[in-house]
Amino acid sequence: MFEKSQELFARAQKSIPGGVNSPVRAFKSVGGTPVFMKKARGAYLYDVDGNRYIDYIASWGPMILGHAYEPVVKAIQEYASYSTSYGAPTELEIEMAELIVSMAPGVDLVRMVSSGTEACMSAIRLARGYTGRNKILKFEGHYHGHADPFLVKAGSGVATFNIQTVPGVTPGVTQDTLTVPYNDLEAVKKTAAAHKGEIACLIVEPVAGNMGCILPAEGFLEGLRSLCDSEGILLIFDEVMTGFRLAPGGAQERLGIRADLVTYGKVIGGGMPVGAFGGKREIMEHIAPLGNVYQAGTLSGNPIAMIAGYTVLNVLKKNPSLYTELEEKTLYLRDGLDRVFHASGQPYRINQLGSMLSVHFSHLPVTDFASASKARNELFAKFFHALLKRGVYLPPSAFESWFLNNALSREDLDQTIRAAEESLAEIL
Repeated sequence: MFEKSQELFARAQKSIPGGVNSPVRAFKSVGGTPVFMKKARGAYLYDVDGNRYIDYIASWGPMILGHAYEPVVKAIQEYASYSTSYGAPTELEIEMAELIVSMAPGVDLVRMVSSGTEACMSAIRLARGYTGRNKILKFEGHYHGHADPFLVKAGSGVATFNIQTVPGVTPGVTQDTLTVPYNDLEAVKKTAAAHKGEIACLIVEPVAGNMGCILPAEGFLEGLRSLCDSEGILLIFDEVMTGFRLAPGGAQERLGIRADLVTYGKVIGGGMPVGAFGGKREIMEHIAPLGNVYQAGTLSGNPIAMIAGYTVLNVLKKNPSLYTELEEKTLYLRDGLDRVFHASGQPYRINQLGSMLSVHFSHLPVTDFASASKARNELFAKFFHALLKRGVYLPPSAFESWFLNNALSREDLDQTIRAAEESLAEIL
C-alpha cells in the first residue's frame, strides 16, 4: 500500500534530517512510514502509491476552500508570468493589507512577513520595543513557531516529540519567557503580580490548535484582556490558525475579544509561505521605517503569496455563508463521531469550534496541555493508522487540531464516520 512512500522515505533520510522538513511529518508520534503526497484536489490527497485520502489537515489550515481551488491556481499562474519576486513594493501588497484591515477587528496597520513564526517573533519584538519591558508570558502547550523565546513548554511538534528543553536556546532567552497553564486565569494573575512591571506582552492562541483543539474557558480571554489593561501588558492573539478560519474576522470576531496585536499565517497565503502581524496604529507605528523596532524581509509581500491569499480572503469576505456551511459540516462530523465513540464504550472527548476539531481518548475533559498529555495517545496512534488504511488522513499527532475544508461533501463525512466505527472495532 505504501511501497513508494517507503522508498522515498529511505532516500530522503540520506539528504534531509530525519527525512522530513518539518518534524511532525516524520510520523514519530504515530509510528510507521510518512506518506508522500503527489497531488491534491478539493477534499482529497493523493499519494505516490496512488491511494486517495479524505483530508482533515488542509495543509494545517490554509486550504479552507479545498486543494487546487481553481481561482487561486489561475491567479498564481497569471502573476508568476510577471515575476516571482521583485524586492520592491507592489500595488497588490496595498490591496492585501486593505483587505485584511477591512476584515480584522482592531487592526489598523499590518506588516507582511513570510511565515507564522516570523509574524510571532516580530510581534513580541514590537511589544518589547513599545513597552520597554523584556519578559513575555505564554501558555504551556501553545506553539507560536520555532523562534527561541517560544520553545519553552511549547505544543505542536515539541509536544509530539516530548522535547522539554531545546538545545541551542540559551538560558538568558528562557528566563524572559514565563509560562502558565492555559485556561488558568489565577495562575496568570499570580505570575503577573510576581513580575509586576516586567512583562511586555501575553501571547495566546485564543483557541488552541497545537495540543489538539482546546477552547478557552468561559471568561478566560475576557480575564486576560482585563489583566493586560490594568498592568500595561500588550495582549497578542496568535491567529495563525484561527485567523479568517473561525470567522471573517477570526477569533477576535468569533469570541468578541479585541487584542492589541494579532499574528496571521495559513489562510492569508492560500497555501503559499506567508505570515503577517498587525494591530493598533499607535503600536504598529513603532515598526521601522516609522519607528526604531526593526523588521525586514526580502520576500515579505511576495507577489505570488499575496495574490493567492488575496484571492482566498476575497472569496471569504464576499461569501460569509461559507462559514455557516463549514461549521455545519464540522458539527455533522462531530455528532457522527460522538455516536460511534459512545457506542464503542471507549472513554473519549471531542473538542470543536467552527471548523476545528480534535478527538482525545480520555475520560476527563481536555482543557489544557496537562489534560491533553494524560489522554491515551498511544491509542490515538492506532486509530490514526486504522483510518489511514481506510482512506482518511488525520494529523499524525494527538497534539494537533483537525481542520475541515469546504470541499468536503456529506458523502465524505459519512465515509469518515463509517471508517471511524470500523477503526474503533479493530483497535479496541
